[in-house]
Amino acid sequence: MASVLWLRRDLRVRDNPALLAALDDGPVTALFVVDPAIWSGAGPARRAWLAATVLELAERIPLTIRYGDPLDVVPAVAGDRAVHVAAETTPYGRRRDRAVGQRVDLVATGSPYAVGPGLVTNGTGDPYQVFSAFARAWRERGWPEPATTPRSPDLAPADSDPEAVALLEEAVAEAPFDLPTAGEDAARRRWHAFRSEHLDDYPIERDRPDHDGTSRLSPYLHLGVLHPRSLLADLDPGSTYATELAWREFYADVLWHHPASAWSDLKPALSAMTYDEPEDAIDAWRTGTTGYPIVDAGMRQLLATGWMHNRVRMITASFLTKDLHVWWPIGARHFLSLLIDGDVASNNHGWQWVAGTGTDASPYFRVFNPVTQGKKFDPDGTYVRRWVPELAHLAGAVAHEPWRSEAGYEGGYPLRIVDHADERREALERYRSARG
Repeated sequence: MASVLWLRRDLRVRDNPALLAALDDGPVTALFVVDPAIWSGAGPARRAWLAATVLELAERIPLTIRYGDPLDVVPAVAGDRAVHVAAETTPYGRRRDRAVGQRVDLVATGSPYAVGPGLVTNGTGDPYQVFSAFARAWRERGWPEPATTPRSPDLAPADSDPEAVALLEEAVAEAPFDLPTAGEDAARRRWHAFRSEHLDDYPIERDRPDHDGTSRLSPYLHLGVLHPRSLLADLDPGSTYATELAWREFYADVLWHHPASAWSDLKPALSAMTYDEPEDAIDAWRTGTTGYPIVDAGMRQLLATGWMHNRVRMITASFLTKDLHVWWPIGARHFLSLLIDGDVASNNHGWQWVAGTGTDASPYFRVFNPVTQGKKFDPDGTYVRRWVPELAHLAGAVAHEPWRSEAGYEGGYPLRIVDHADERREALERYRSARG
């Protein structure tokens, strides 16, 4: 018999259990569906990265590319054949697959995670609420070895819709900046270079946005160009890098058990919190013109590259939620509109970690000071000067406090839109009021 492999967040050939399961049924039609529900909600950078990745895969294997609602497209392509997938775990993906599964024989093998969400539970069968306990159980459970890679997979010729291909090509052509090199070969080269040159220093360097100390693999992991299991096969499970992968798996697990937490507070303790929606201040945050250098550098990096250093993601999120008193989904939506690695589980629960409404590792009364954070993690001001040219004339750590220099504003840098000390007190007062 023949079958269909419907690719979504598993855009690779290596270490792809769903591909192997499909090949067991005979010749395989590899299918990618440009889903308008996802496509229309993504910004130009996210569309371009997805398109570049799909088109690169289509150069490697015969890939049928179609546009439309998967509920209609997948059955039309499959007919009476089985459709193999990697199990989807997001709320939208689960709803979509349930609906498609009512029309075709949908066979799920594997997931985008080393350990599928919902599989790590405590002694009573309940999910873990705290990351440290989850990570211990996650390591103890372990994960399979990477799947074998078929040398010459029996794939049917592509039968793409030219308009769907043209849509992807247009998205790449209209990318707002130079994208990373797409595809699993590029991802594996990046991993091998990082592993050999930077992995040993990662525990320290990962918090330095002024250095190239992170793997930059998150855009590839997001689309399944690499599977985390492939990385873990090269790692000590107790390493710092493995722990960061565990955070990704933890947030996916949280979303699996609490689908509503994608866009509402995971914990109800702050349901009485009052929030503001200061349009001018939110716009200053989005455009990197708040007057706080580390915040502005991060927001400009996001606009210019579709990526932001993780430490700076926390700093910018804290500024929006604690200094501007804005409810976290406003920031989460902005990040997801721009980040080429934007994953609803990691992004939104990362925002809740900072906002104090999610997993309890970060209570609301933790407020990041943008100046001290900048000085600690960008001590020479290199990162700030890279992304905020108005401060390029300020040497060293002075770049984090232009208001302390007589020449601080000669480059046209904006004044601070709020006073951090005042807003910290206001944030804590709102916290006390909300908690009663």
